[in-house]
Order: sequence, then structure tokens, then C-alpha cells
Amino acid sequence: MPLTPRFAGQVALVTGGAQGIGFGIAKRLSQDGARVVLIDISSSNLAEAAATLNNDTACVGAVSHEMIDVTDETGVATGIEKIMVRQGKIDILVQCAGITGKTGIRTEEVSVANFNKVIAVNLRGIFLMCRAVLAPMRKQRYGRIINIASIAGKEGNAGMLAYSASKAAVIGLTKVIGKEYAEDGVTCNAIAPAVVRTPMVDAMPDEQVKYMTDKIPMRRTGEIAEIAALVAFVASAESSFTTAFTFDATGGRATY
Repeated sequence: MPLTPRFAGQVALVTGGAQGIGFGIAKRLSQDGARVVLIDISSSNLAEAAATLNNDTACVGAVSHEMIDVTDETGVATGIEKIMVRQGKIDILVQCAGITGKTGIRTEEVSVANFNKVIAVNLRGIFLMCRAVLAPMRKQRYGRIINIASIAGKEGNAGMLAYSASKAAVIGLTKVIGKEYAEDGVTCNAIAPAVVRTPMVDAMPDEQVKYMTDKIPMRRTGEIAEIAALVAFVASAESSFTTAFTFDATGGRATY
């Protein structure tokens, strides 16, 4: 008798789902049976990503998409309302939308505009999406929120002030939400990867990537599939006694 897919009957939202880590996570969740809604800021990229997954015979759950600017309060509220009408519920939220901003510069060289933009996407966006899904999750007494943070949020990466600060704040936000909703059947955890080879990382200066990779005991970057596998566990019903926690995905760099 075939096993029931892990996320059969569940609805999963993935921000930043049109590419990179978000796309890889969406693929894994769909393979495990979830109905996945890709969320991104680019409608053309979203349509292409959804079509790719729906045409993948390994993907069991249907994949749809919704264009949402996660930094826009009204847009987030409207988008989540549309998804609720179409899907009827939200069981899982994985937040991958993020930017690095300008890197390889010292703090005195960081512009206020660049700092504000990174904070808007990486922190404000995660806050707005969490706030939008928490009420329906609490009402159904079940939910899994996974925020993609970074080892930079734990240790700070020189040359990446805005990014490191935003990811540290994501870890703090995750701890608060996890504790506030611990009795409501809703867990909120973070994943803190070290450098993972994605288009965002490819856009960084080589010396910045080398600086980060040299700190990893495994001496390699992470793979998107490895991050997706960890997210799939944290998003599952089996992960029921862990909340407000930050999971390591750093090849040994972080040991706490």
C-alpha cells in the first residue's frame, strides 16, 4: 500500500518561491504532497516557476502563485485574503524572500537607503507575512512558520552589516512568535544556513563568498536540496515539540 504523502491535504505558502532556495523548498513540499502557493514580486517569474513545477511528474501537490510585495502592508493583507478564499486555509508558511544589499563594504560606507531597503525586505516582509497568517493558523489550531535566517544573523559577517542585522532580527522575531503561540498548535522556527549557492550568492563579490565559505568546516557551500529537506521536516507534523528555535544548516560553522 502506497504511503500517504507527508503534506497531503495541506496548503503551503513559500515567499521568494520563484527562484533559488524558495523554489527548491516549494519543489520539495509539492513532492511531499502539499498544495503550494508561490509568492514573489515578479509575475512573469512566478508563472514560469509554477508551470515548471506543475509539469514535474515528481511534484504531487498542485502549484499556484500569487504576486505579493512582502514589504507592502496592504498588498500582503490583500494577497493572503485572496489565498484564503481560493485555498480555504494556510497550514505552512516558509519565508525565503530576501536580499543581501550592497556587500563587501564597511559600516561607515553603508548608505541609509541601502540599509532601509534590506531591512524592509528581510525583516518587515517577514513580520507582515507572519502577522497575516497567524490569526487563521491560530483559529484552526495548527500552523508551521519557517523563517529563513542566516548564520550572519548569529555571528555577523564583516562587510554585510544590513544583511547581518536583518537576519539577527529575524531570529529574535522567530523566538517571540514561537513563544507567543506555543499553546495554539502553531510553531515558528528559523533556519540559519551558511552560504548556499544561489543566484543571490552568485551576485556577491567572489572575495565575499570566499570569506564565508572559508569559515565552513565542510569547505563547501550548502545545496538547495539540503535546505529544502530540513525545511520539510520543520514544516511537518512530526516537528511538534520544537518552536522558537533556529536550526543550523552551516556545515559545522555554527555549533550552538
